[in-house]
Amino acid sequence: MATTLLLMFGSLFLLLLIGVPIGFSLGISAAITIWFTTDLPMTIIPSACYGGLDSFPLMAIPFFIFAGNLMRHGGISRRLLDTAAAFVGHLRGSVGMVTVLASMFFAAISGSAPATVTSIGSITIPEMRANKYDEGYATALTAAAGTIGVIIPPSIPFVIYGVVANASIGDMFMAGIVPGVMIGVALMLVNYYTARKHNYGTLVAFKFKRMLLVLKDSIWALLVPVIILGGIYGGIFTPTESAVVGVVYAIIIGLFVYKELTPKLIWEALKDTVLINGQTTFLIGFSLAFARYLTMAQIPNKLADSLMGFSNPVVIILMINLLLLILGCFIDNISAMVILTPILLPVVVSLGIDPIMFGIIMVVNLAIGFITPPYGANLFFASAISNVSIVDISKRIIPMIVVMIAILMMLTFMPIWSMGILGDYSLFTFS
Repeated sequence: MATTLLLMFGSLFLLLLIGVPIGFSLGISAAITIWFTTDLPMTIIPSACYGGLDSFPLMAIPFFIFAGNLMRHGGISRRLLDTAAAFVGHLRGSVGMVTVLASMFFAAISGSAPATVTSIGSITIPEMRANKYDEGYATALTAAAGTIGVIIPPSIPFVIYGVVANASIGDMFMAGIVPGVMIGVALMLVNYYTARKHNYGTLVAFKFKRMLLVLKDSIWALLVPVIILGGIYGGIFTPTESAVVGVVYAIIIGLFVYKELTPKLIWEALKDTVLINGQTTFLIGFSLAFARYLTMAQIPNKLADSLMGFSNPVVIILMINLLLLILGCFIDNISAMVILTPILLPVVVSLGIDPIMFGIIMVVNLAIGFITPPYGANLFFASAISNVSIVDISKRIIPMIVVMIAILMMLTFMPIWSMGILGDYSLFTFS
């Protein structure tokens, strides 16, 4: 096992180090390991890619991406921002508050962290700059708030985890609501403290009449998560079908209600979706091939046996959290999830941890990876919007990472925060 792991992961990190795209790195490292350690035919790689992608739940991913793009072009994203501003515009650091709250709203539509950063940050970062916020801080807050995009449902990583772990995607969506809100509230508290300390922003008087007018204008935008999540939990349609419903709804509202969506913008949204989904599907395919070989080599079982040598379950789960946090700094969250779920799930199940709860822990861990260098995708997207260097953003984002890790520990050792909404009220599930 040691030789196989060393060759497979050693070649993977070497390829990443020299700049090979992660999709190619995964496929090449799997091919190298198969070539040198087995007599298996190389056709196992394309077979695993094709077989793994032939999944109905995975069809939700391009539709959620398309829905998010349509809502960004069709005026729905802007109205979500207006709604957030109406509720928290009177608080100190209000534009920062709006950034977080609007990211939470948009997370209930897009399911993607980078999409949340670009959609919300392109509007709020210039606004924070105009309100005398430190540019590094404004960009860091936007990047951190974007991580909520993969935690509040619908979430693309939840879909992928459900497919790989054979877990209920609907239950994953339900269990992600409270953790996403917790992270949003924690980031707003950090923003409030920072804004008071540095006197960021200006206070705007709360006007009830204005709030009512904004709600009236935004009602169709606010109905998006209600329709999508309500339809899933009401048993009207599956998570995959809900993504299609989201696309149809976004087109109808954008064309006929807000009248900001045009055929040209629909085409632009479709092109963006094809590009993003192509990259995502490419990653998932080779990640599945990588994971398939690990399973065939019985690496998950052997690693589980090794970890179970530690008698204390708390030590084991802390080691797993540390592993996920470290790997999230270097590997794309989708690839990490597909590769590590078959390895780690048997271990945590043997500890008495529910697979749904572990899915939440895993997604939150890897969401933190979106804002930790060197790989942190949200850092790069936010930097592209603001022209602030990654180094400056990384310095200002440290307090936000700390509070997100604190929330992660609460979710790990007090499962009621994620599992309570599913009716599991146990405070500690380790056996």
